[in-house]
Amino acid sequence: MTRAEGKATGSKGIRSKGGVVDNPKRSLDAASLLSILEWLSGDECHLLDEAGMIAGFGRRLRQIGLPLDRLTLHLMTLHPEIMGRTYAWAPGEPVEVHDREHGMQTTFAATALRRAIDFRETLVVNATDETLPWLHIDVFEGRGLSQIVIAPLCNADGPVSAASFASRESGGFTLSEISMIERLLPALRNTCEIRVMRQAELSLLDTYIGPMTARRILAGRIRQGEVETMEAALLLCDLRGFTELSNRLPEGNVLGILNEYFDVAVPAITRRGGEVLKFMGDAVLAFFPHADVNEASEEALAATLEIMDELARLVGDGAGLEAAIALHYGKVSYGNVGSGRRLDFTVIGPDVNMLSRIQAMCGSLGMSVLMSTAFRERTGSCVVDSVGFHHMKGFNEPVQLFAVNKLTA
Repeated sequence: MTRAEGKATGSKGIRSKGGVVDNPKRSLDAASLLSILEWLSGDECHLLDEAGMIAGFGRRLRQIGLPLDRLTLHLMTLHPEIMGRTYAWAPGEPVEVHDREHGMQTTFAATALRRAIDFRETLVVNATDETLPWLHIDVFEGRGLSQIVIAPLCNADGPVSAASFASRESGGFTLSEISMIERLLPALRNTCEIRVMRQAELSLLDTYIGPMTARRILAGRIRQGEVETMEAALLLCDLRGFTELSNRLPEGNVLGILNEYFDVAVPAITRRGGEVLKFMGDAVLAFFPHADVNEASEEALAATLEIMDELARLVGDGAGLEAAIALHYGKVSYGNVGSGRRLDFTVIGPDVNMLSRIQAMCGSLGMSVLMSTAFRERTGSCVVDSVGFHHMKGFNEPVQLFAVNKLTA
């Protein structure tokens, strides 16, 4: 077992499992190494996505004589559903992309890959080594690989990623080839860190504020009072009986029911081009800013019907879950409100207030879904019944409301 310092990647060094020898016939020249380093830090590489980057990197390593038969990047990220993503390249094959869900940690436990990440050390491991297995991992299995170099890619902050270089050569990599890989790791880490940070930024913004709002923030629209006026279909969905459930059930049970409800409402909205603006306790405020006003309303109605249908199949604490949904079409001001450095993207305006008043009428009239005249005029895919004109707090004129036929509380 040999050990050499690997300071460039922030790792503890290279730990070799099994004999690694040098072979003067397979030496790599400095000019070839420099050309790859320049490519990794250059504009061409910077503009590529992760799949394009790993493919370009792998091809260049093969071109300078490295006996590379499998190159993988295991990029960790901050995401509510996946812990990271694996990109795998092999000569003459398309790049494979595998999302790694949070529940998959046990799949990689006690493997060479897990050790390299946890202990921040670069490992050279032969296929015959049983103490640090790796051949059973999906991107390596069944490829006749004889040796792997697994290196941690340690960012300044956040989770540690990894890169691996595997060969079918009977003797594996030579000392000079492993040394060359080690010299490339800092540049590879830097280009991967940019991508990891970019993906984490996008996924976190998407998770907490939605894709449309995320794009606006990344485009620099972050000043207080910076708003724009737009027309959109509006949806406000509220879970019925939530206060009673909260008072009666343990907190953990309540959160479980709430998440089941959101797991129904949110996908139904986003699949149809809507964006969830806020979770307000047990309520969901969403808007559908489609260019075609009729299509925006049709999509909002389709999302509503799906929510009601799916909730009817759910049972929370022995009882069915019910919601009250208001639908309206109108003009909103969309943008930043708040104070100083603490801002929020939201929609405001009389039509948002109207939506809230319509939702409150669901309880008064015993209806599950109520819509305004403005919304009804922009959709024709569902039979509705008028439930009369009603006075709304804060509005001078009475408003006619419509209920979806056969949907009652």
